[in-house]
Amino acid sequence: MLINIILVLIVVGVLLWLVNNYIPMDSKIKSILNAVVVILVVIWLLQAFGVLGSLNSVRVG
Repeated sequence: MLINIILVLIVVGVLLWLVNNYIPMDSKIKSILNAVVVILVVIWLLQAFGVLGSLNSVRVG
């Protein structure tokens, strides 16, 4: 399980680095994309370690 988490973090980091370096975008869009990816990864990590309960019960709207 820990190896899977580390692999996912490495893959996400490399993909984010590739997008930041090789895809021409406005710096505002890149910073928003980086923030969204970091927030999603933190939420995923909290769920993976059991700190945050399942988000299946959360209803929007």
